[in-house]
Amino acid sequence: MRYPALDASLPVFIRIAKERIICRNCQTNSMAQTELVDKYCCISNATKRKIIGSLTEDWSMKSIARQTSTSTNTVQRVLEKYSPSSFEDTDWLPEYLAFDEFRGVGRQLHFIAIDGHTHKIVKVLPTRLKKDIINYFKRFPITVRNKVKTVTMDLNYYYDIMAKELFPNAQVILDRFHIVQMLNRSFNSCRIQETKKHKKGSWEYNLLKYYWKLYLKPFDDLEKVKPCYQSRLKNTLTQEQIVADGLSLNNELENTYNLMQDISKALKDRDTKKLRSLIQSKDHVGNMMHTTLNTFKRNLHDILNAAKFDESNGCLEGTNRKIKQIERTAYGYANFNHLVTRIKLEEKDAIIKEKASDYYLAA
Repeated sequence: MRYPALDASLPVFIRIAKERIICRNCQTNSMAQTELVDKYCCISNATKRKIIGSLTEDWSMKSIARQTSTSTNTVQRVLEKYSPSSFEDTDWLPEYLAFDEFRGVGRQLHFIAIDGHTHKIVKVLPTRLKKDIINYFKRFPITVRNKVKTVTMDLNYYYDIMAKELFPNAQVILDRFHIVQMLNRSFNSCRIQETKKHKKGSWEYNLLKYYWKLYLKPFDDLEKVKPCYQSRLKNTLTQEQIVADGLSLNNELENTYNLMQDISKALKDRDTKKLRSLIQSKDHVGNMMHTTLNTFKRNLHDILNAAKFDESNGCLEGTNRKIKQIERTAYGYANFNHLVTRIKLEEKDAIIKEKASDYYLAA
């Protein structure tokens, strides 16, 4: 029987002799049991507890197998004991849902939904197809789905349609981070187009090329008093002066910058009236910013909800970051169930992690 060792290079084996007993009445055989190991098994329960404890950390299966002096297949068998159950409770859904997707098995995109307040994972689906998501949530009665208050998501087109169909009483909220990200990308597209009009190495080119971070910084946070020498511009300027000089090169660029800054500030100040008027703006802006405004107009109600409500997709983006780390540590997963089980095991304050601490305790 294998037993955990302090030094993985020196595995410990315990020889156990089990007594067999024959019943005098029925002539059936029985074998003595021990808490050290399960029946017909040569790996101790302590080793299995060490494996399941290691699976809750950011370790690869190969590393865990090496530390416990077992095989990778043994680690997988222990992991499979916690694979997601086919039975799910359809009598409850969290009031605050968040939707997103991540790239997983075979570089395929998987749909993920979490509770926006407790940050617990609600469901991970093998695909992000519209029919699969609708079929899953329609397993819940309409009375349960009516209790959902908000659904937070990115600017995915059919997520919005699905949320309104599945959760009639819920407010759809577009994530503020993705709104600001679209604005920044639209301004950057306009800035790059203007940069390409100037000769490489010129004062105008350097002004737009090498100080791009200042244009994305909130205008109120720019240094306006203390100037610094800028080696690429051969001049002593404040951050405000650098931005002002860059915007003066093109009126369209300046309008795009002002719109980006004003919408971002309105979102931060939760000013829905100003946000509505800015989205309806008819100023001459860059092509990509014009496309972004049209997208905002189609989702105007959801954009305004982003300013009204506190909910966001920040917790879900953090979960996706952890999932990427899990996949990176394992160099990818070929089995979807193994991936989902590792995600749930490494989830903070997960019930499955509490069960893992009692794993084989009663054996």
